[in-house]
Amino acid sequence: MAATAERRDFRLVGPDETASNRLQAVYTATGKAWQADTLPVDEHLARDGRVMEILSEHTCQGWLEGYLLTGRHGLFSCYEAFVHIVDSMVNQHIKWLRTTRRIPWRAPLASLNYLLTSHVWRQDHNGFSHQDPGFVDHVLNKSPEAVRVYFPPDANTLLAVADHVLRSRDYVNVVVASKQPCFDWLTLDEARAHCARGAGIWEWAGTDHGTREPDVVLACAGDVPTQEVVAAADLLRRHLPDLAVRVVNVVDLARLMPAEEHPHGMPDHEFDALFTTDQPVIFAYHGYPWLIHRLAYRRAVHPHLHVRGYKESGTTTTPFDMVVRNDLDRYRLVMDVIDRVPGLAVRAAAVRQRMADQRVRHHDWIREHGTDLPEITDWHLNA
Repeated sequence: MAATAERRDFRLVGPDETASNRLQAVYTATGKAWQADTLPVDEHLARDGRVMEILSEHTCQGWLEGYLLTGRHGLFSCYEAFVHIVDSMVNQHIKWLRTTRRIPWRAPLASLNYLLTSHVWRQDHNGFSHQDPGFVDHVLNKSPEAVRVYFPPDANTLLAVADHVLRSRDYVNVVVASKQPCFDWLTLDEARAHCARGAGIWEWAGTDHGTREPDVVLACAGDVPTQEVVAAADLLRRHLPDLAVRVVNVVDLARLMPAEEHPHGMPDHEFDALFTTDQPVIFAYHGYPWLIHRLAYRRAVHPHLHVRGYKESGTTTTPFDMVVRNDLDRYRLVMDVIDRVPGLAVRAAAVRQRMADQRVRHHDWIREHGTDLPEITDWHLNA
């Protein structure tokens, strides 16, 4: 906003309070567009404001589409659960983009960029009504040449992704990122490299270290699933140190698709090298798990792919209880590994039992205390 103050060619639109999505720092550069009377109690209202707020998703969509058509730029910030209100509108914009790419006199258009936050896994106060991660399923059904979906796992990858999408042209970009504080797994330079790959191995989180084929692949897409996978890998390192665990993080969801189906898709040889062809893959995903199966069903490893994600089990509860309710928690992921790595079930039966006991302990603890267990809230990698 500050960099475009003189040009005035960038706007932020949103149906939800900008401050509620923790983007209120934007008010140091501009206010909310407001033409009516103001009162002494009003905050951040300005005749020349470039933040446009109204509790109407379809109005925001229309504003931003029209603004982009004038050759200017913008960002649509929305609670993840309610962006569905513009499903049909974004569908038409994608079709329009695909068609205009074939019209030679049409200049490239700034991309329509969505930032979906206040997402399914962190609705500590709003609950089940605010839990729906399915917008990306809708978008990925559309023209591959025009749609992109990103799940940055930390603040630095979010910066790298945002820099990319705001510079892009002729796309609909969907970026899903929590407004809550989280771990920074990568430096900014590492994040840029990781985002350029779209998916990659986090050697520091796993235990295979490239010395042999992994016994299991723990994959993840999304900030909360990434934390649970890294924590699960940490538990495996401590309880089953001889197990070779590979951790793969996916930022660009289209990388899971075949190269012939999407411009960002991976060739089979690259996908097979990353995920193997015959080892168990436990995939922790931000949204509905069947989307990952749909994207990867042609891959050789698909018969060995097990996806955990959101399965419509929600309420107003603690952050960790949300992942437990949907079987996406670190203890469940460790149990999945033990269940699916050949020969491990008998050898690691005691470890599996401890993981199951932790889930029961969690269940009892939050009902007595109303907060997550101390080992969850105070967890740090290698702590």
